[in-house]
Amino acid sequence: MDAVLLTHPWSVWTIIVPLAAAVLAFLVPRRAPLAGIITALSVALFVAATAYRIFLAGPHTQMLGGWQAPLGITLRADGPALIMLLTSGLVGLTVSLYATGYFTAADRQQRYFWPLWLLLWAACNALFLSGDLFNLYVTLELVTLSSIALAALNGSPAALDGAMRYLLAGLLGSLSYLLGVALIYGAYGTVDLTLLGQTVRADGLSRAALALMTAGLLLKTALFPLHFWLPPAHASAPPPVSALLSGLVVKAPLLILFRLWFEVFPDTATAGMAHLLGILGCGAIIWGSLMALRQQRLKLLVAYSTVAQIGYFFLLFPLARGEAAATAWVGVFLLVLAHGCSKASMFLVCGTITRLAGHDRLAGLAGAGGTLGARLLVFALAAVTLVGMPPSSGFIAKWLLINAAIVAGQWWYLATIALGTLLASGYVLRVLSLAFTESQSPPLPVAPRILRWPPLALSVVAVLLGLAAFHPAVLTLAGAPVSGIILLEMVP
Repeated sequence: MDAVLLTHPWSVWTIIVPLAAAVLAFLVPRRAPLAGIITALSVALFVAATAYRIFLAGPHTQMLGGWQAPLGITLRADGPALIMLLTSGLVGLTVSLYATGYFTAADRQQRYFWPLWLLLWAACNALFLSGDLFNLYVTLELVTLSSIALAALNGSPAALDGAMRYLLAGLLGSLSYLLGVALIYGAYGTVDLTLLGQTVRADGLSRAALALMTAGLLLKTALFPLHFWLPPAHASAPPPVSALLSGLVVKAPLLILFRLWFEVFPDTATAGMAHLLGILGCGAIIWGSLMALRQQRLKLLVAYSTVAQIGYFFLLFPLARGEAAATAWVGVFLLVLAHGCSKASMFLVCGTITRLAGHDRLAGLAGAGGTLGARLLVFALAAVTLVGMPPSSGFIAKWLLINAAIVAGQWWYLATIALGTLLASGYVLRVLSLAFTESQSPPLPVAPRILRWPPLALSVVAVLLGLAAFHPAVLTLAGAPVSGIILLEMVP
């Protein structure tokens, strides 16, 4: 049994099963929810088996069709890919369960949600495992196009406007990325990440290619000030779609950036370029948090919170240098996992509140403690991880980033993390304070169990991951392009 677990390419099935289920959901719409649930449970098992194999035997690669690089397609399961697959598995399982209750059999949106979502899931998993620049481009395009279709699912003017912004931003980002890939292929004759990491020279052409690909991916991941498409697209999409966009999709281009900067161009990217991304990340943290504080709709507040949380990921670029590299690396990937769970839970709670109250206006939630109080408690539990309060996984992740900033002597990033945490506490407390004020609003019906339990389970998982952060931290470093020890003491 152990021999099978340690040799079988389980990660490949995380692509094949959702892709086959997407075709089935399109051909047999009435069986789409059942196919989605079976797929979600299957992918969770395959991800667990992949984690077990990496934990015991280390990273591994799979050559599709037996063709070796640079001709063949290489799938690589290492620590960073595994953390992304874990995020995909947790968020995907929860959203799939929630969607079976949110979309009814008579709902026109259900017919299109399941095939698009399952295609998106397969594309995300394929992207996380891809080992060359061109396959990363193909899978990223599949992720973008299926996400745009999901964002426009309800057909409202606001949804179509948000989807159109997303489409234009995605096309521009794709063009920029593809131009960079063309430069690299023309210069080195390969797009394999491992081969490029061994041959790329730190010259002007490499810097131009890196700049083009980075600019395109920044647009796709909605880093400030290129975030103009994200709040409208997320806020107008159905809640299960918003949970997927925020908890999963924005992290796909982020992984490509990490691959490029730390595996392919480690000597090409200068300290100045890394600090530029760090400064943009700081701007995202502050601007997104301030905008969240100003919102009058709960879903828009959570959407702008995503803009802020994206900024934390970009602190990796200036901090993952020297002695603090491994600490920053683990901190950011733990934050990816924590953010995926907590933010997906918050969007699902928004969907339940909107379903019960008929709106998500903050002012209309005054006095909701008696009727929507349980849902807002789940929102608060998810916010524990988002803000970074102990013992959640968000706290462990931010603690590691703070340690990395102090050890690296870059105190200004520590100040930004602290300020972002205070601002996040502010907009979360604003929601909770409105909910528990006096109001004469009539009582609202109780939500179905299928709309209550999935977001609660995801919030609990996000908190409990902080108590078991050792194993994800070890897995994060499997095959990682950084070295060093994880620093837990704030000693400069």
